[in-house]
Order: sequence, then C-alpha cells, then structure tokens
Amino acid sequence: MNNPPSDPEGRTDASPQVTTVPYGFAASFGLLMALLPLLVYYMWICVEFYGGAMVLPTTWPELREFLGHVAAPTWTAAAIYGAWFLAQALLQAFAPGKWVLGAELDDGTRLPYKLNGWSSWWATLLGAALLVHTGVVPATLLYDHFGPLLTVVNLFAFAFGLYLYFHGKWFPAGERLSGRFFYDYFMGTSLNPRIGRFDWKLFCEARPGLILWILLDLSIAAEQLAVHGALTTPMILVCAFQFFYILDYYYHEEAILSTWDIRHERFGWMLAWGDLLWLPFTYTLQALYLLHHPFELSLGQTLALVTLNLLGYTIFRGANLQKHRFRQDPDRPIGGKKPDVIRTARGSLLLTSGWWGMARHINYFGDLIMALTWCLCCGFSHLLPYFYVLYFSALLIHRERRDNAFCHHKYGADWEEYQRRVPWRIVPHVY
Repeated sequence: MNNPPSDPEGRTDASPQVTTVPYGFAASFGLLMALLPLLVYYMWICVEFYGGAMVLPTTWPELREFLGHVAAPTWTAAAIYGAWFLAQALLQAFAPGKWVLGAELDDGTRLPYKLNGWSSWWATLLGAALLVHTGVVPATLLYDHFGPLLTVVNLFAFAFGLYLYFHGKWFPAGERLSGRFFYDYFMGTSLNPRIGRFDWKLFCEARPGLILWILLDLSIAAEQLAVHGALTTPMILVCAFQFFYILDYYYHEEAILSTWDIRHERFGWMLAWGDLLWLPFTYTLQALYLLHHPFELSLGQTLALVTLNLLGYTIFRGANLQKHRFRQDPDRPIGGKKPDVIRTARGSLLLTSGWWGMARHINYFGDLIMALTWCLCCGFSHLLPYFYVLYFSALLIHRERRDNAFCHHKYGADWEEYQRRVPWRIVPHVY
C-alpha cells in the first residue's frame, strides 16, 4: 500500500508539480482500492460466520450465501460513527494538551501540532464507561453493529479520500502530483492537509480508528461475557496487550511526529482508509476469533505469552525512546558512554550504538514480537488469526526497504558506511 520515497530534498515552491508515476500504472491503485475492502469483509465473514475457516466458495449458491453476509449500512450505524467521528474531532480541537513543533520536514519547515491524545483517550474511556454504566447504551453496542459499521466506515473513508484529493488541489503546498486520478487519490495530494492548525493526518492516525480499536475489543469481550458467562484468559490477554499498546502510544504521543507517515507520506486514501477502517476492523480479528472459539490457557502458557509481550515492548519502546532522546540531545550517553555516530556530509548524525547498533530498524523487531503474542493467544487451530502478524511483517519489511532506498539516495556514501557498521535490517543476525 506504500509508494516509493519521494524527492528527499522536498520542494518549497507554492504550486503543485506534475511528475510521472514512480512504478506500475495508475489504474493498479484503483484495483487495490477495490480488493483491500473485499479482504476486510472476507476476513470478518470467515471469522463471524464460518468459525474462522478460510472458505473459498466454488459454486454460485455458495458464493451467494457468502456474499449474503455482507452487511448493508444502517442509519443506526451511521449515527454511531458520525457521533464518534465528531466527538473525536472536538476532543482533538478542545481537549487540554500541549503544542509542540514537529520534526523538520524535507523542505526545512516545522509544523505546530496539538498533542492531547492522553486527555482525549481518558475522556473517551470515561465517557464510554458512563454511557454503559447508566444504561444509555449496552456494552455490546459496537459488536452488535459491527457489520453495518464496517460498511459505513468504508463508505466514509472513500468519501473522505475524495475530500483529501481536492483539498490538495485547492490548497497546493508544493507536492509533486502525477496528474493521474487513481494514483493521486490513492497516495494523496498534500503532505499535511489542514484546516487552520487542525491537522487531518495527525487526527486520523491518532484518534478515531485507534481508540475505536480498543472499544471494539471491549465490546467483543462484553459479548463473550454475556454469551459464555465469563471471560477466557486468551480474551483477557488480547484485550490487555492491545489496551496497553494504545496506552503506551498516547503516553509517548510526541514520538509520532518523527514517524515516516507524518514526515514523508502524503495523506490520501491509503493512509486515511488504513487509519479509519483497516486498523480498527482488522486489528480486532483476534478478539472476534476468541469470541467464537473460547478456550483456556495454562498458567505456564499465560506467563510465557506475558513474558514474550514484555520482551517485545522492551525492545520497541526502548529503541524508540533512545532515538527520540538522541534527536533531542546527541551527546546524551547511551549505556554510560558517548553515542557512536556517523556524521554525514549533510551534517546529519546517524546513530550506531545502543539498540540502533543491533539493527537498522530494531524497533520493528519489538513491534513484531508484540504482534506475534496477540496471535499466539488464539492457539493454532486456524491460520486466519495470524493474518495480522503476517501482514505486519510484510508491511514492515517493505517499509524498511523503502526507508533504506530513501536514505541511500539522501546520504550516499555515508549510508553505505552506516550499512557496513549496522548490517542487520530488522532482526539481529537473522535479517
């Protein structure tokens, strides 16, 4: 779903530039926009109606039965999501937080961002708890409307992508456009589309889809409690692991400003649809599976999964914090010693010690370990619950290779020296 790196030097002129599509043909992106939503429906239908088996209808009656499970949008689902999106936008605009300058972009500018994810997160959870506790809505509301919500959010994401497409044309900011609709709609026409200081990319990456993910998890868990009378250990672990993952994200929210998506990726259908639909409706696959396949883990298995998850978190968060602190203070000791660095001809510093001396994207390794633990909670009866870690592995490998090409173009011989000092891409001594 990602495109090759754009011009690493960026552009500072005020009018959009037309360039050729970097690879493939623009219509291929239209094909992706058709197939990816079908994949989300396919996985949901398989888990919800076929016990997690990856069915393949081979006759017309079988196909008709399968497609009959595709949920039509409803006014109730539309009202739920409309209220949800508006509430999160209002929290982004008005909840208490701090203003910080983002990382330097390719054109040398730094944009102000309001970081209030921590307060928005707790305000949302408190509001949801009050609505359930007072009986305004049932705890299973989101699960009860999962199918219609999936369709509503899908339609909304496509419409929102169209808004983003025209936003970049109405308010050009120097991005290079291909001049081909499907590609520019897919990748976006603006790096940082904004209304005033309200940044659409930051909002979509950090609010409606991310928080909806955990609320869907909790609603699915509530359904298991209602149906089976108890929560299974695997369900508790999956919800706890993912809850902590999001909690940690908001606690270290500032780190998002230095990510690839924020700094380099234009904001179009790809990121918007991924943030709003792909994330909440596929990352809940493990919880959905466990709802229909309740089983228990031994104490040893539980401790092993908790230990493995903590190991992944230690690598992931430790590496990210180390790089973040290095960017703030390059002279800050790492392991009691001055950091080993490569000073490039551009004046940039490439860190080659601590976590970042083990692999060029050691943080991806920790992220993958955590993803694996979520899937392991589902046992080994079906492959579908492991889709997340398989997809995530492919995504991160692709992203690492894009980043490597980007940096090699940017730093030249200095990057070759960096590769010599840190030869491993993601997994030390393996890859």
